Amino acid sequence: MKIESAINIDDVAKLARSYLPKIAYDFIDGGVDGEDGLIRNRDAFGRYRLVPRYLVDVEKRHQRATLFGHDYSSPFGICPMGIAGFFRPGADLMLARAAAAFDLPYIMSSASCDSIEAAAAAGPKTTWFQIYGTRSPHITAGLVQRARALDVKVLILTVDTPVMGKRERNIRNGFRRPMKMTPRVILQGLSRPAWTYRYLTGGGIPMMENWRPYAGKDADANAVADLYGSETPAPAQSWDVLRAVRKAWPGPLAVKGILHPDDARICLELGADGLLVSNHGGRQLDSAPAPLDMLPLIADAVGHKMEILIDSGFRRGADIAKALCLGAKAAFFGRPAMFGVAAAGEAGARKVLDIYRQELNLAMGQMGWTDVGCAGPEAIVDLSDPRLFRERPRSAPIRLERAEG
Repeated sequence: MKIESAINIDDVAKLARSYLPKIAYDFIDGGVDGEDGLIRNRDAFGRYRLVPRYLVDVEKRHQRATLFGHDYSSPFGICPMGIAGFFRPGADLMLARAAAAFDLPYIMSSASCDSIEAAAAAGPKTTWFQIYGTRSPHITAGLVQRARALDVKVLILTVDTPVMGKRERNIRNGFRRPMKMTPRVILQGLSRPAWTYRYLTGGGIPMMENWRPYAGKDADANAVADLYGSETPAPAQSWDVLRAVRKAWPGPLAVKGILHPDDARICLELGADGLLVSNHGGRQLDSAPAPLDMLPLIADAVGHKMEILIDSGFRRGADIAKALCLGAKAAFFGRPAMFGVAAAGEAGARKVLDIYRQELNLAMGQMGWTDVGCAGPEAIVDLSDPRLFRERPRSAPIRLERAEG
């Protein structure tokens, strides 16, 4: 199958799997511990049903959405993903260009292989930047200042990695620092010659360009990666990190990884403009709730005062529609975009964005929506315990309760 023949995200994932060695594919696809969180993220969407309204003129409909004062063509975008260049050289910039072509936000990870300067040049109106709190505050401050100098549209502070989750697939495959060329890894590489050729001719382990300035003038890719590993995660970080970033960053600021309504309120009090409700794609705490489960509670807590975004588990356009009904202004996805760019470069990334756009367009037509502003709690049904959303009328979905007898 070629990327042009892919009709859904599962097809794109299959193409990536046929191109990548197991050690690389599992890094993208895997979670932590027993990977119950991955299943929970997907199962959460099954709790809800969209309720269509018919005999509505939907011949003309659009998906335009305004996020942090900027207009985008659809209410979705690409999540930050580290070391994308390991899966295909130049992947970060391919994602930036694809997002710019579709007029969608792309959140570049500070753990990317290409630099934020290059990404901002590739997509000046659509590139956002994600950072972590580090053990050395001057590195976090430096990343903020670089984003400020580039007039990056939105800064994202990720807070859900105080310690690194136990990513068992990575451990089994030997994906760790330092990387060792075991017989198993070598055999995987031989089974995927196209990827291996690109990896070797590209110089092997890619440089983490955003971190290069902090590692010393002559630091190679291994030294830069070691610096990153020593600086993150930063278990001693506290709300002071958000205070410092807010003080240094004058533009829109969103906090990624929030799952508790009380934490959402603290973010609001400390001056954050938005939240990205997330459990890190099931890659941190395996017992954490799915972001979709917490979205209505967080929307109730701060939704009128903050921009609410969400990620984790989005595989269909209808999933995006459900999130909009439950209080999100936009949904973000990581793995599908990484699968696309790994399988077919920028063309693969564009294919993924096109699939989501077309599927959301079809869902809107069925729902009787002429624009995404039509989404709301009256358009969704919660099939779980109806008591869950009692006394939460603003974001409470319709409840189906069986009549007694």
